[in-house]
Amino acid sequence: MSLERSIMAFAGFMVLLSLVLTAFVHHNFMWLTAFVGANLFQSAFTGFCPAAMVLRKLGVKSEAEIARQG
Repeated sequence: MSLERSIMAFAGFMVLLSLVLTAFVHHNFMWLTAFVGANLFQSAFTGFCPAAMVLRKLGVKSEAEIARQG
């Protein structure tokens, strides 16, 4: 899985997790949903994504890197 798809999967998972936590644990977990959304919004304009940095350190390659290999 490429870095770009991994980021989308991670963001989707975090949104769903925060909604479940909001429904069953405490209503303040809604702030996690807001944080994920704000991070997605700012990364669209700045290109800075902390999750991408972590995934890259874990060895996940971007679509461009995968295309160059094969």
